[in-house]
Amino acid sequence: MSKKWKCTVCGYIHEGEGPPDKCPVCGASKYQFILYEKLPDVLEKSLKDAFAGESKAHVRNLAFAKKAEEEGLPQIAGLFRAVAEAERVHASEYLKYMEGVIGSTEDNLKAAFENEIKANTQIYPPLIKDAMELNREDIAGSFSRSRDVEERHSKLYKDALSAMVTDQVVDYHVCQVCGYVFDGDLPEECPVCKATKENFKRVA
Repeated sequence: MSKKWKCTVCGYIHEGEGPPDKCPVCGASKYQFILYEKLPDVLEKSLKDAFAGESKAHVRNLAFAKKAEEEGLPQIAGLFRAVAEAERVHASEYLKYMEGVIGSTEDNLKAAFENEIKANTQIYPPLIKDAMELNREDIAGSFSRSRDVEERHSKLYKDALSAMVTDQVVDYHVCQVCGYVFDGDLPEECPVCKATKENFKRVA
């Protein structure tokens, strides 16, 4: 029985025992094709675990690179950044197998909106409560700021859904202290963590 292979770049479906050497539609290599069938639960869990691990390694190595730069070790910083990029490639590789994780941009905005609402209302409140009960107000404060930022993210996603219709162009700036995202003109300080304007980074 012939198998179906999906090009994860353009969506082309190929039928055969294996994927083509190159996608006839977009030219992607055979390594960009995945077997187009439902994943067994155990493999789906393995992919999610691997994705989470590689994503964490990506962020962790960027932090290591920053520290190396601060210590005057640019060569080591470059190594950490290179490995961080490799971990990002791995995470992207695993993500493409998870059907339904990436949809159309409209679907992605809706999913992102729902995830932010969940983080704000379900995930962070018990984390904050646990930290307070263990007398770690500093950690509770970090969780609280993240919760407040997630609420802001949900509004931005909702606004973006509306903006899709009008093709509105918006500049985004991210607070490098707490992650609050600004659209439009920058205020003098972050409304969540009170960081000054100099701590905002423009993201194109």
